[in-house]
Amino acid sequence: MGELIDKAKGAANQSAGKTKEAVGKATDNASLTAKGQAQDAKGKLQNASGNVKGALGDKV
Repeated sequence: MGELIDKAKGAANQSAGKTKEAVGKATDNASLTAKGQAQDAKGKLQNASGNVKGALGDKV
């Protein structure tokens, strides 16, 4: 179950991060672009955590 939660949170963070990054680039806002990139990276880590939990049977 933890696998699905991590993957869902990861997908949400990646989506929000990519949106922030795009808006930051469109408005020439470096701070927002950086925040979006950081949130996207956080989402990727959450996805990876979900994959590990899935491979180990949620014992992590």
